[in-house]
Amino acid sequence: MAFGLQAMADTLVVSLVQGQVAWHDPARNLATFEQHLQALSRPDIVVLPETFASGFTQHPEQCSETMTGEAVSWMTRMAQQLDTAICGSLAVAEAGAFYNRFLFVTAGGVLAQYDKKHLFTLAGEHHRYQPGQERVVFEYRGWRICPQVCYDLRFPVFSRCRNDYDLLIYVANWPSPRRTAWSRLLKARAIENQCYVAAVNRVGRDGNGWEYAGESVLLDFMGDELVGLGDREATDTGTITLDRLRDFRKKFAFWQDADAFELVEPGTPEQRAAS
Repeated sequence: MAFGLQAMADTLVVSLVQGQVAWHDPARNLATFEQHLQALSRPDIVVLPETFASGFTQHPEQCSETMTGEAVSWMTRMAQQLDTAICGSLAVAEAGAFYNRFLFVTAGGVLAQYDKKHLFTLAGEHHRYQPGQERVVFEYRGWRICPQVCYDLRFPVFSRCRNDYDLLIYVANWPSPRRTAWSRLLKARAIENQCYVAAVNRVGRDGNGWEYAGESVLLDFMGDELVGLGDREATDTGTITLDRLRDFRKKFAFWQDADAFELVEPGTPEQRAAS
């Protein structure tokens, strides 16, 4: 799926913004992330964490916003000021339901959106949010991009590349106790899909007492680290190159031997029909 028209680019400059997120305080978070963004030097894409305006809350009725709210307007305003694209996820209220929604915003507004498919049942996310129904791939400056949110990382079939994207973007609130899984699974996604991976996690402690270790990364298609942010509040920038990826896929065309498959909803056919 392609959205809009942009100039083609063989390289993309990608900035990762690994920040702390104040609990249920959108105004404070937007101000904090604006400071981080103002320090960047004209990247093509800026990646923010999951639910960067509120924290990973199970009370979206207290701090969610609509698609015409301040957080989305702020993303557009920052994209215009910095001449860049900005992405991250927000708790969004729409038609009487809540969504953990990934947004990719340019100076012209929302270019693409994806509602988190795999809701984190261990935290009760499925009781408060509606799951997304579609895997999304969109185009930006000639690059095919697949957005994913946090827990999606544990489900590789959903993100399996069918020679249909070049860059996977993960935004997350991934707790410190499972930091090893975060790092290893990101490398696995890059290697198995022969794609670049940009992944941003938050740092600090949330309102539920969970600690987050960051470890945001930009990986190449062999799982090698181009940028790594460690466990502190930080930003950094790396460059990815489409020609390098295409040459690698041509030389090692593993995707041609991949198994065909079809995604179905979990549960029995009767359960799926009744849902």
